[in-house]
Amino acid sequence: MTLSVVIPVYNEEENVRLLHEQLKRVLDTLNTEYEIILVDDGSSDRTLSLLEEIQRQDTNVMVLSLRRNFGQTAAFAAGFDFAQGDVVVTMDGDLQNDPSDIPKLIELIKDNDLVSGWRKKRQDPFLSRRLPSILANWLISNVTGVKLHDYGCSLKAYRREVIKNLKLYGEMHRFIPAVASWYGVRIAEVETTHHPRLHGKSKYGISRTVKVVLDLITVKFLQSFSTKPIQFFGPVGVLSGFLGFFILFYLTFDKLFFGHDIGGRPLLLLGALLIIVGIQLIGMGLLGEMLVRVYHESQRKPIYVIKKILGPESK
Repeated sequence: MTLSVVIPVYNEEENVRLLHEQLKRVLDTLNTEYEIILVDDGSSDRTLSLLEEIQRQDTNVMVLSLRRNFGQTAAFAAGFDFAQGDVVVTMDGDLQNDPSDIPKLIELIKDNDLVSGWRKKRQDPFLSRRLPSILANWLISNVTGVKLHDYGCSLKAYRREVIKNLKLYGEMHRFIPAVASWYGVRIAEVETTHHPRLHGKSKYGISRTVKVVLDLITVKFLQSFSTKPIQFFGPVGVLSGFLGFFILFYLTFDKLFFGHDIGGRPLLLLGALLIIVGIQLIGMGLLGEMLVRVYHESQRKPIYVIKKILGPESK
């Protein structure tokens, strides 16, 4: 089993040398081939120059320098593209994750496809960091059906075939377990150590909450309806259309048989609006079906994932 450790860093000049030293101490005890991929996400301080020095001193280190700050998800995606190990471990570059937890993840990955860290005793301010995280983890777990205590923990281990099948956008790195669940992967969670930040400033804030919610909607849609969008838009469209039809039918009956004036009634506008919305939603579903077919057929991308082949075909 070979190992790749992928670490995005952004303005962490005070942490990168100590991070490398701690990693080396742990990885050298594993008795396995390994590489450390440090992804500089457009740092504006001395981080990149320090990473270059580290790479010159350690041939197991690869440094990827992004042209600008693309964000943590893009940095992880870059690291995944260059990772060669059978197992890929990810962690933050701020020294809050502890490299000494990596052996625990490696041990669990032998019987699983993805192992996620759980910062049970998280060393962050409660109101600004821990409370929003608790609410977000509860929401993500219930919406996606993948129950984890800590989606935001970057310390995770993946089998190579898991991350090579993923395409990451937006803030999707935190949703990898939920996205990967579509492939039927085995997921485990393990308690990990969390340290307070000693140097530098946190890159996270309450402003990311809106982005997380929007990405959660995307993940849920992709998880449940990526190959059948008409089943997402269709029922709502049909319901809206029927409600609009019955409202207009009632108003027509009221006008013809009771002679009541319906021209100025808000119910008339509501009925017409519901029919229009219903037609639009069904149309969106049909367009989505066409796009799904173009996507899968043009790339010859199957709508299934094979775990194992037994028999003559496997040769």
